[in-house]
Amino acid sequence: MPVQPEDQPSQATSGRTPLEVASWLARHGYPVHPLVPGAKTPAPNCSSCGRAEHQPRNCPCHTRRGWCHGFHSATTDLETIREWWTAEPGFGIGVACGGAAGLVVIDVDAHTATLPGRERLLPGIAIPEAVDLTGLQSGFDTIALLAAYRKRPDPCEDTTTLRVRTPSGGMHIWYRTALSGPRFRSSSGSGMKAALAWQVDIRAANGYIVAPGTRTRAGEYQALPGGRRPAQLPVWLAAELTRTGHSMDITEPGAAVSSPRPHAPKPAGDGRRVLVSLAEEVRACAANPTGMAFTEKLNRAAFTAGGLVQGGHLAEAECRDLLLRAAAEARPHQPGRNARIVESGLRAGSARPIHPKERT
Repeated sequence: MPVQPEDQPSQATSGRTPLEVASWLARHGYPVHPLVPGAKTPAPNCSSCGRAEHQPRNCPCHTRRGWCHGFHSATTDLETIREWWTAEPGFGIGVACGGAAGLVVIDVDAHTATLPGRERLLPGIAIPEAVDLTGLQSGFDTIALLAAYRKRPDPCEDTTTLRVRTPSGGMHIWYRTALSGPRFRSSSGSGMKAALAWQVDIRAANGYIVAPGTRTRAGEYQALPGGRRPAQLPVWLAAELTRTGHSMDITEPGAAVSSPRPHAPKPAGDGRRVLVSLAEEVRACAANPTGMAFTEKLNRAAFTAGGLVQGGHLAEAECRDLLLRAAAEARPHQPGRNARIVESGLRAGSARPIHPKERT
């Protein structure tokens, strides 16, 4: 069945009013909030909000269906949206990420900046000196480098999902996660606690993104040819976000409160052989107490285990025990950190079943 024009973001945003675009997004489950006309910052409302005199949860504007505090006020209620954009037709449109919408947006920057040391380009990945970095100058280069390192397609070339060109020459790559899948936090590409790649930001929980069709003083956010809705976040990118500290603990606001219920385990067979092989790679890290990419190997093993459990090939308790024992042999001095890596990887991997014959 052909897709109707109103279901296509490029049709919904091209030549349409902000109210029409905001309504289109809300009808498809994406909470929206107003941006200052001609800017990409959230629109303030009452004077108290402008002076930051109270927390968003205590804001009186929300009881009056006000729009202040950015993504904290985002909604899919069409009547409220109509009121907001009727009051100020020139509002831009912000879209709340994370939450029920499950949006995870890869925000690729193309800013002029001094290239950092190679250890900061792909956090957690040592780029050999033999790799020539001549010409590398933006987030487009670092995300492509990460994809090449993982032998995966460059997300900037992913025509299956919604991509938006920004006025500054960057790109927003929109993805979604399953409601029962992992939840991720926002980050800056230059952040020290969590960063995917230099000049690559993540817009997820507690963040927002500018909608296509929004015009600022710098120009318009334009949907690119290709996918018309956010595609599911690729498994390898979910693993990278987990590896780089973006996975949210289930006790954090906005995090997933449960994991998908796995199928009854099938006979272990190939599934166990796959996991035992990965666990041996983790155990081998005992030979070097500071190197050998221990965190990456343990996360990869746990992520694969989560997929094998969801595919019905292994029991979760068995996987957890096997991985924790391997981790303890390699890094006996950090049991708490080992457990966090395993739990985070298991949750992330459970977003999609893995069957041994299709594992790559």
